[in-house]
Amino acid sequence: MTRWLSLAVLACALASGPAWAVNDPADQLPDAAQEERARAIGRELRCMVCQNQSIEDSDADLARDLRRIVREQVAAGKTDAAVTDFVHTRYGDFVLLRPPFKLETALLWGTPVLALAGGMLLIRGMRRRRVAEAPAELSPDESARLARLAGGRDP
Repeated sequence: MTRWLSLAVLACALASGPAWAVNDPADQLPDAAQEERARAIGRELRCMVCQNQSIEDSDADLARDLRRIVREQVAAGKTDAAVTDFVHTRYGDFVLLRPPFKLETALLWGTPVLALAGGMLLIRGMRRRRVAEAPAELSPDESARLARLAGGRDP
């Protein structure tokens, strides 16, 4: 029972890690409207360390630094687009959770489609090979040997 309780406490602590990072009072803006704007902008920016999380959901040091940069820009009165452009200019397309579609990002956008098409072609090829490799009829010698092995008589 103690073991399960310990595992449950550990799971809760690990699951709430990102919440601690975002709600650090020292990093929050005093104006609630500005703080909400900063959070909305942060949810659109990718953590360069975690890669599958926004900077608002990550507790990595780089994400914390990016949150501070966003909040400084918002506190300075910059628009949402200006703040996003500032971070985008410094870190490139990869920092955006929804990067723009252009020639340089075509592979990024097309990879899921290519992977799905490749998987479908692989499955189709495997099915065709299975049909093409259907077992041939047994020869009379093979039939006789099979009958002997099965304890029956020759056909």
